[in-house]
Amino acid sequence: MDPTTLIPTPDAIPVHWGWFHILLLVTFTLHILLMNIMLGTVFIAAANHFTRDGAGSPPTKAVAEKLPFTIAFAVNFGVAPLLFVQVLYGHLIYTSSILMGTFWLSIIGILIAAYYLAYIYKYKYLQLEKGRALLTGAICIMLLFIAFLFSNNLTLMLHPESWPRYFDSPGGLLLNLADPTIWPRYLHFILSAIAVGGMSIALFFTYKKHTGDPEAAPWIKYGCKWFAYATFINFGIGAWFLGSLPRGLVSMHTAAGVFFVIFLICGIIAAVFAALLALKERVMPALYSLLTAIVLMILARDMLRTLYLQPWFSRSELTVQASYSPLLVFLLFFIGGMALIGWMLKITFQNTDNQEVQS
Repeated sequence: MDPTTLIPTPDAIPVHWGWFHILLLVTFTLHILLMNIMLGTVFIAAANHFTRDGAGSPPTKAVAEKLPFTIAFAVNFGVAPLLFVQVLYGHLIYTSSILMGTFWLSIIGILIAAYYLAYIYKYKYLQLEKGRALLTGAICIMLLFIAFLFSNNLTLMLHPESWPRYFDSPGGLLLNLADPTIWPRYLHFILSAIAVGGMSIALFFTYKKHTGDPEAAPWIKYGCKWFAYATFINFGIGAWFLGSLPRGLVSMHTAAGVFFVIFLICGIIAAVFAALLALKERVMPALYSLLTAIVLMILARDMLRTLYLQPWFSRSELTVQASYSPLLVFLLFFIGGMALIGWMLKITFQNTDNQEVQS
């Protein structure tokens, strides 16, 4: 069967695709930061509880307090990039979502369960004792499974040649397991989340140190070590991922191939600097290098998606039926919403500091 006959005709878009592309990159960057903080910190908390026989520690207590908020922020900030992916690649991702529909719909229930357990972890932290390890382990497994399903969907949409398998298994249980890149891609995401989780802990206790907490210093080192070691391990996973890419996919004869290589090399250099700075406990310079690496890796990822889709689809093929008012309304609400969230976070931190001073 010719896979091109299975690719639906893309819908028309209201403005030039470049607007949606920029918004996709911006909103995805915000989402991936929050997603990594959420998954990375709960993974570190679970590891801490399992190695300490369920005993608590300042980092795990901080994770317990913040976990429901990080899940809420990560999920809500994931809506916009998912919508922009659907605008630009809707005919592809809708199809892949249907092919794995049973798994895809299960994400809702799994996420609700993880969110509920996060609140139990927060409000029953002191009473749980040894149960903390099991609880955080369960939350971690749920979030890891959701991440695995997302990796499957976002790679399955890139492989229309695998879609005819649906006719042999039409139950919505089709995963992209035949793709040799799926496991290194998934593990690369997980290690990145653990690294960002470690940096989040280091940054949190750096803030606590500046507000006068005398016990913050060892936990800054703790977070920095998690970040640095996870990053170094991830270089190996990244090499595995690059080696699993189809031969000839990245060509220096195409603009996307050239930009992919440039963004990748610069991203690796920034990540190396971030890890080395973290080992020296220079948290803020390491953070800036980390943010640079994340942005560059997101750009490299975007170029790689373009290379995968070259035989099947190009964004320039999208039909434009001009209507600028929805874009203007979105931009106004987006800017206003970000300002409101910033104000809310500022008030929250001020109230937290006041409560700690009173206690």
